[in-house]
Amino acid sequence: MGLSGLDIYKLLPKTNCRECGFATCLAFAMQLAKKAVGIDKCPYLTAEVKEKLEAQALPPIKLISVGSGDKRLEIGNETVMFRHEEKFYRPTGIGFILEDALTDSEIKTRLAKINQLKFERVGQSLEVNLVAIRQNKTSARFIEVVKLVSASTPLGIVLMSNDPQALKGGLEILKGKNPLLYHATQENLKAVAQLAKEYKAPLVVYSQDLEGVCALTTALASQGVSDLVIETGKKPVSEKIWDLTQSRRLALKKSDRSLGYPSLTLVEQDDPYEEAQEAASYIAKYAGIVLMKGIEAWQVLALLTLRQNIYTDPQKPLQIEPKLYPIGQVNDKSPVLVTTNFSLSYYTVLGEVEASKVPAYIVSVDTEGMSVLTAWAAEKFTPQKISESINKFGVKEAVSHKQLVIPGYVAVMSGELQDESGLEIIVGPKEAAGIPSFLKNLH
Repeated sequence: MGLSGLDIYKLLPKTNCRECGFATCLAFAMQLAKKAVGIDKCPYLTAEVKEKLEAQALPPIKLISVGSGDKRLEIGNETVMFRHEEKFYRPTGIGFILEDALTDSEIKTRLAKINQLKFERVGQSLEVNLVAIRQNKTSARFIEVVKLVSASTPLGIVLMSNDPQALKGGLEILKGKNPLLYHATQENLKAVAQLAKEYKAPLVVYSQDLEGVCALTTALASQGVSDLVIETGKKPVSEKIWDLTQSRRLALKKSDRSLGYPSLTLVEQDDPYEEAQEAASYIAKYAGIVLMKGIEAWQVLALLTLRQNIYTDPQKPLQIEPKLYPIGQVNDKSPVLVTTNFSLSYYTVLGEVEASKVPAYIVSVDTEGMSVLTAWAAEKFTPQKISESINKFGVKEAVSHKQLVIPGYVAVMSGELQDESGLEIIVGPKEAAGIPSFLKNLH
């Protein structure tokens, strides 16, 4: 854990000089503990004390960047074990392993498929992050593949090789693209560390156990190589999750700097369903990067959806902008449906309206991101609120009729809403799946 206010106070000069802007050193210490001010506010700190305070101000898990530009992946910098304490901030990077034994044609085909792995869900864009190139052939072939991949994808690149010369060749090609080096072991530590330092590249540290990882990260840090990602090798899923959990717990709860780095895992299952399940387990339990071979859209969409759900703020539901949305080629006779601004509710209704092929308007009422029944129970989806939204968004000016379709689950409000809005209230289906047939039969 970080230093408490009293721990910090013991390190301060205790002169109460007020030059920091606070009445006492204790008040200054309390603000330092909350990271509300910087240590530079005190002009009388010794070099030793500054070093201690700077160390405690560092995030428990270091922020690491892979790749460049708008496709740059950032992992680490997390501060809690559980998302009910505070949201998780840096979503797991998902990447795919390409073997250099593949032909150029096979690599291009796989890359084209990987580049197309983009989806939209509840208004958010979901994308993959990395391509890993693994050496099986000569260093010359590995470098050829690096050149091919670099020219064919904007995604971040992982260089997987035990040959320092092959890694160096790949780093030369990828100058300015910040690739991830995989990996440093006890055997190749000196050579790979030198490459990471020379090219300022992040580096994966590999050992079969956490003690070995600690020894390697400590040795690398002493050499000035601190942009690290840790890995503990291929293991049964339960053992791998234990490693991921313990490394995070020790970094967060015990301030173990030797484990204060994001983790990487490899998933190499022949069965695509088992591969997706194993990758999902690591996304759910603290992996910073997951590399796999499977590139099927159904696998990847499932993993991206899981990641999206884990890395949203549990205290702030996904919301859309409350307003009147025209769907299709609407006109003044198009039906008007009302729902909440909870993203999942809106996009579910949207999908069914589009499936009906009937142009329609959707009124999204501001319910602070609550679903229909939840908002109704919390008095956020009331006749008064709906009527206000209709007037605010110009619904009566957009259509010539006076009909409004409400969700079937809140049929109980239809009479009051009709009196409040002056519109004819039509009770729609309870489930969104019933919207297509409902709209086709609506006159």
